Amino acid sequence: MALRDLPAADLAASLEEEAPAATRERHGWKWLLCAPALAVLVFAASGPLLIVLVYSFLTPGSFGGVRWEFSTEAWFRVFFARDIFDPEDVRPNAAHLAIFWRSVTLALQTTLICAVLGFPTAWFIATRPAHSRGLWLFLITIPFWTNLLIRTFAIQEVIRNQGLINTVLLRLGVIDAPIQMMYTDFAILIGMAYVFLPLMVLPLYAAMDKLDIRLLEAGYDLYASRWRVLRHIVLPLVKPGFIAGSILVFIPSIGAYVTPRVLGGGRNMMLGNLIELQFGQGRNWPLGAALAMTMLVLVVAALVFYIRTVGREEAGRRDG
Repeated sequence: MALRDLPAADLAASLEEEAPAATRERHGWKWLLCAPALAVLVFAASGPLLIVLVYSFLTPGSFGGVRWEFSTEAWFRVFFARDIFDPEDVRPNAAHLAIFWRSVTLALQTTLICAVLGFPTAWFIATRPAHSRGLWLFLITIPFWTNLLIRTFAIQEVIRNQGLINTVLLRLGVIDAPIQMMYTDFAILIGMAYVFLPLMVLPLYAAMDKLDIRLLEAGYDLYASRWRVLRHIVLPLVKPGFIAGSILVFIPSIGAYVTPRVLGGGRNMMLGNLIELQFGQGRNWPLGAALAMTMLVLVVAALVFYIRTVGREEAGRRDG
């Protein structure tokens, strides 16, 4: 008997019996399609991380490498230091804590600058005619075509003592001597904001592109000011774009290596530089591995914050 000939009750029961089997079949195909990506994640990402985790619990070798002797000294030295002449004298590792603080602070400041500059940029692109938006997005992505090191050297040419900014200010008579911007936290901040700004613009544009302009018109019809429309309509609707862009900027910023190395001159170190130092000149691989895992914890904490925030936003929209 065909399904169309069954009574309504029997038809509903038949469909309920067939639905779980169809659902299981669809899920099976999804897992099969995800298998190559999962294999890459396990062997190309999780495998090296597991090696780094194991190294963090070993003893450093005499000339680099590790000795296969279990030790928690590397994790201890991430946050604490022993006196050279009195090993029992334990104190907080001021150098590491300062680098941690600088890394988190500069990453947050970079994220804030990118958000402040990225919002009007994304709004400008989203409000252009549809046929010209592709061109503006193309211009935003052009910096990604250039090597990160070359982009960093370009910033160096702008802010160095004989660079563009100091040269213009000297010729205008605003200053009498070049302003020292290189090899400072300011230089690192400017460099990272320039490098990671597109990562903020693109998610914001994606959120603004879905914005219903009629909501803005309704706000104006209800005599709301531009500020109130921005605060109560635009910002809440593009908040997911802000969160996604902030994560995309914060994560690479906190582990940046090239920009702090070139613009900071090796004196204003960040976490990435400290990790490289332990695997290089320091020849303390377990400490470098422990520092790398600590940075991973910070990144995971940022991702958990993002997931929970987005989850609450979606739950609020469903309940509303």
